[in-house]
Amino acid sequence: MLPVVVVHGGAGHIPKERSDLSTSGVCSAVRSAYALLQGGGSSLDAVVEAVLLLENNPSFNAGCGSVLNMKGEVEMDALVMDGKTLSSGAVSAVRNVANPIQLARLVMDKTSHACLTAEGASQFARSMGVPEVPQESLITEYSRMRWKKNLAPDANPVECQMGKMGTVGAVAVDTDGNVACATSTGGMLNKMEGRVGDTPCIGSGGYADNMSGAVSTTGHGEAIMKVTLARHILFHMEQGQSAEAASDLGLAHMKSRVGGLGGVVTVDPQGNWAARFSSCQMAWAAAQKDTLHYGLYTGEHFTQIIEDHRA
Repeated sequence: MLPVVVVHGGAGHIPKERSDLSTSGVCSAVRSAYALLQGGGSSLDAVVEAVLLLENNPSFNAGCGSVLNMKGEVEMDALVMDGKTLSSGAVSAVRNVANPIQLARLVMDKTSHACLTAEGASQFARSMGVPEVPQESLITEYSRMRWKKNLAPDANPVECQMGKMGTVGAVAVDTDGNVACATSTGGMLNKMEGRVGDTPCIGSGGYADNMSGAVSTTGHGEAIMKVTLARHILFHMEQGQSAEAASDLGLAHMKSRVGGLGGVVTVDPQGNWAARFSSCQMAWAAAQKDTLHYGLYTGEHFTQIIEDHRA
């Protein structure tokens, strides 16, 4: 069953003209992360690799495709967690960094802290030699267009959130049975400056524990935080539920309790996995036993063989 990696490109409503980009993006990220695992790489390296590729893809709301806050600026959050040791690293409200997930990994590896925010995170990035990038390099025409549209006095906030390419995330199990998760986002469209959502919060945006499994979440951040969705799902797995059943239970609880929609990718240490969502769509992909799995709509599940390019 091992290794396995599962990624998501965000829950929500994806316009038809952008859905192909979303699907190809998650498939590409999974292939790279799976190749890394096949080469003996760790689950931690694999999830960071997958999320880094999605941050670099302007089709997603992370890294260079991030949505803009009320002031028209980019503020990003990211989280990474190692299921073997429960070590974790997170950053919130960061600017001028191309890959927040790399910075989160550095917080985990190089500090005694779990999360750094805003200017403190920027200072740490500079001290680690992480190059600063101009704000403009992270802003796409699509993000700017939707920001302006949402500023209009007659804007419909529900409609404006539609078309949002969501948070990105990944979970993996390596050949040693270690699990890991990583999640990264540009946050909520036209959010207040300084707003931090679920993504960098341990237990909400993600959680990884070798004793139960790993989860990366996406959806309405405030709702996810209220039910600590990732940890909630792993609680059900600890009670004997499968990755799929636990994911569905967690999402149903969030919907009934706080009216929130979202999606998750989940794995257990044996390599059983799930990609589940209560929103209209969620681009997802998984790789296991040299097979690529992917989908976008509820009930959709395509497969294809992954060619082994190793020498």
